[in-house]
Amino acid sequence: MAGNSQEYISHHLTNLTYGKLPAGYVRENADGTTTELTEATWTMALSGKEATDMGFMAFHVDSLGWSLAMGILFAWLFRKAAKSATSGVPGKLQNVVESVVEFVDNTVKETFHGRNPLVAPLALTIFVWVFLMNSLKWVPVDVIPGIAHAAGLPFFKIVPTADPNGTLGLSLGVFLLIIFYSIKVKGVGGFAKELSLTPFNHPIAIPFNLFLEVLGLLTKPLSLALRLFGNMYAGEVVFILIALLPFYLQWVLNVPWAIFHILVIPLQAFIFMVLTIVYLSQAHEDH
Repeated sequence: MAGNSQEYISHHLTNLTYGKLPAGYVRENADGTTTELTEATWTMALSGKEATDMGFMAFHVDSLGWSLAMGILFAWLFRKAAKSATSGVPGKLQNVVESVVEFVDNTVKETFHGRNPLVAPLALTIFVWVFLMNSLKWVPVDVIPGIAHAAGLPFFKIVPTADPNGTLGLSLGVFLLIIFYSIKVKGVGGFAKELSLTPFNHPIAIPFNLFLEVLGLLTKPLSLALRLFGNMYAGEVVFILIALLPFYLQWVLNVPWAIFHILVIPLQAFIFMVLTIVYLSQAHEDH
């Protein structure tokens, strides 16, 4: 998969990317030969440079695939628990699901101060979905990329939340909900007034207020995305660095780091969920 430490790290941190390369683009093949494209072509990137050259309209197939897979797993587990639910002695899955639902419900009740039937299901979805995506970090770093390489794929990352595109996609969805409910609850005029007359309630301060409030509004999705991405990416880099060590040292360091992530993985999912609830609660405040 990779010839030296630098190539190994780069390989494990590169996404499987599908995008469009322009006509005349010279591709470097795995055997060292080159191929010039005669026309614009949608294809899988063979290197990190190709992935970069594909530009904005490129897709991280691995992040999209694993995000979808974890979403399907979440829906299947909760549907199975709901179908097998009993008022008698509950099974293990029912116990876990009921505990998670109760935990999220209590968090919403304590944090969200408006009335909206969407918030609790949204919070539950975010918490469990992000947790499942984060938990892929427990898979040994060489297992899935090794299988993918054997299948002929040049790259393959499996932790969607270690990809800024994945975390930004989640946070932009939350951001759109913030804007939607801010306008729905306060009205266009009320939302505009909040932006222009806070924190200083005077017409002369409107430009300064707008700058502060719009900046604060835009930093919400950025802080959500970058906090989750930063923690997951840093953890993944450490796992990769440990994998470069001699085998007898890997177990000494890998096991404690994996145990530490028993705290980090649910904690990051919880923080993302709580901040989402807080931001939506602020959007529902109508002064």
